[in-house]
Parts: sequence; C-alpha cells; structure tokens
Amino acid sequence: MLLADLTWPDLDPAVAYTLLVPVGSTEQHGPHLPLGTDTAVASAVAAALHDADPALVLAPALPYGAAGEHEGFPGTVSIGEDALRTVLVEYGRSACRWASRLVLLNGHGGNVAALRSAVTLLRHEGRDAGWLSCVADVPGVPLDAHAGRYETSLLAHLHPGLVRTDRAEAGDTRPLREVIGELRAGGIAAVSPNGVLGDPAGASAGEGARLLAAITATASAAVTAWDPDPGTGRLRPPPA
Repeated sequence: MLLADLTWPDLDPAVAYTLLVPVGSTEQHGPHLPLGTDTAVASAVAAALHDADPALVLAPALPYGAAGEHEGFPGTVSIGEDALRTVLVEYGRSACRWASRLVLLNGHGGNVAALRSAVTLLRHEGRDAGWLSCVADVPGVPLDAHAGRYETSLLAHLHPGLVRTDRAEAGDTRPLREVIGELRAGGIAAVSPNGVLGDPAGASAGEGARLLAAITATASAAVTAWDPDPGTGRLRPPPA
C-alpha cells in the first residue's frame, strides 16, 4: 500500500501495519550522478520490499539529511544531524499512533548518527521502530565511499538517463579510514575536488541490478527477523 494514495478509512485500526520510510539526502555525487542519488537508492529498496509484500505500507521518502560534509559543492542541502534527529523522532511518534512498526531505510551514511539516536529514543518510549542501511557486499564490486563504482552502477540500473557517463571520473581513491580526518576537518571538497571518493570506472546497469537485489534481500531478511540492536535500533539480519 502506498501511504500517499490511501484515505484514512483505508487503514484498519485492527491491523498491525509496518510502515517503510526511505530516508535519503540531497547532496553532490560528483560531476556525473544526480543530487538525489541517496534518496533514489533508499526509495528503490523500499519499493522492492513493498512489491514483495504489498501489505507493507510505503511512505514518501524523506529527501533531506545530515550532509554538511558536502556543502562545499552547489546543490547540496543539509538539515544537519540535530534537525534530522528531531524530524525522525517526531515522525515516529506520529506514525506509530496507527502503525505498529516503523522501518527507516537509510540511503546516506551521514544520517546514521541521527538514526541511531532517534530510533533508540523511540524504542525507549515504547515504539517498535528500527532502521537499516541500504548497502550489501557483492563479490567483485568495491564498496567505495561516495559516487564511485558502487553508486554509479546502482544509478545506471535505476535511472540511466540521469547518469552523465561523459563526466564520470575518479576522485580520491584512498580508503575512507585514511581520509576521514581531513574529511571531518574540511568536508569532501578538502579531500576530493570533484566530490568523488572512489572510481566509477567499470560501473554498469547489470552490476547495479545485482547490487539492488542483494541490498533488498539483506533488508528483507532483517525486517522479517525483526531483531533491533538494543543499543542502536539497527535491524540485524538473521545469523548466516
């Protein structure tokens, strides 16, 4: 069920609904990917979960997040960690008046601290909330940090017309752990002038389809298991 298309009588108070909410960001993704990349990925994963189980209620995406590290590039709009946390807490408090469970599907790494804090509070208040990130390990595909092959493949599959392949170029390819200090001090622009952390070379729509399937399978297993980490509220997948 698509929340935005329903009327209030369509929701039966006797039914235990699970509400899926994609949480994204509006931020630079190098010269070749759209600003809405993270929102698009989170929305696609949520839509795939909904397609597999139409009893789930799919909410419109939240397209803004904590993306201050990208503000050195035009187009980025960040609401910051504190504001995002407040939005998520109030969203959860309101939605859980009728939804039995709340699943926040995150597409942007910078949102994690706010998600942890917000969901931990919601759970402390007695609301059955959980969150998970839209990532998965796929053999042969490097999990680079930002706008590299991983995200470029996903967007080539999801929205090929929005990928400017003629502009695709490598950025800083060092592991994130080696640049995190510089990144925190000066943002992405201080590390990578083109905004890319990784290399989009080798990306393909076929690879993106494999990635989306893996991410969706991981997310589906975690939602089905419903085992939120007691310290963070992150939904944990079942043991392998």
